[in-house]
Amino acid sequence: MSEKQFGEWFGVPRKEIPWYPKIDPATCIGCGLCAVICGRGVYSYDLVDKKPVVVKPYNCLVGCQTCANLCPVGAIEFPDPQMVRDEARKHKIFTKVKKLLNEKFAHQLIETAKSYSEEISSQEKKMKEMDSKNK
Repeated sequence: MSEKQFGEWFGVPRKEIPWYPKIDPATCIGCGLCAVICGRGVYSYDLVDKKPVVVKPYNCLVGCQTCANLCPVGAIEFPDPQMVRDEARKHKIFTKVKKLLNEKFAHQLIETAKSYSEEISSQEKKMKEMDSKNK
């Protein structure tokens, strides 16, 4: 998994955002669930100590806490989520997201509008046919 692939978060260098997991080794039972479920290669597994290890912290998706949510003993910690909201404001992420939404879903909106327009036209045609039959 390429670190370059995860090198930015909405154009912000990923290493400027300190969002990544920390494992409490005293609490961790070594089940390895975090290492298996993380799709971004944040973890490895130390076969000698039989414990997961954070090896690529900046591969972690900013805001993701799936591993911590699923850890059976609560051994994984993340920074306060408010930090992510603050970073998003600081770097105008919401403006970028709004633009991406428009780009991604504009065609869907147009297609939906066309579909509704066709449906309304069809309904109007049926009503006219019914009116002419009733006269």
